[in-house]
Order: sequence, then C-alpha cells, then structure tokens
Amino acid sequence: MTPDPALIEEEFLRASGPGGQNVNKLETAVQLRFRAAEAGYAERIWLRLRTLAGRRMTKDGVLVI
Repeated sequence: MTPDPALIEEEFLRASGPGGQNVNKLETAVQLRFRAAEAGYAERIWLRLRTLAGRRMTKDGVLVI
C-alpha cells in the first residue's frame, strides 16, 4: 500500500555540526515527516511501524526522519 503523498512533508534546515564556511548560511539537511496515523494501515501493520519507529514517532503518530 503506497501512502498518499499529501501525508508526507519535507522541511529543509541547517544541519548541526561542522560544515566549513557554509555551516550557518545554507539549509543542508532535510527532515521528512510522515503522518502515519492518517495512512489507514491495518492494526497489525500500524503496531509494527510504531515498534520499529521507536522515538522517531511522535505521540500523534507522525514519523520523523
């Protein structure tokens, strides 16, 4: 089952750590947010996803990568 692309958001941000001259100027990292709770997965798949995601899933069911 392919999730609806509307459930996926991407945000570009500045990466932490060393980066030379561009460290404070450019957004060099991307954060993906998948609203998994709204995807309509079967209960067993949803529970497995929550287990695998661990701390990467918010209490609202958003998977953050």
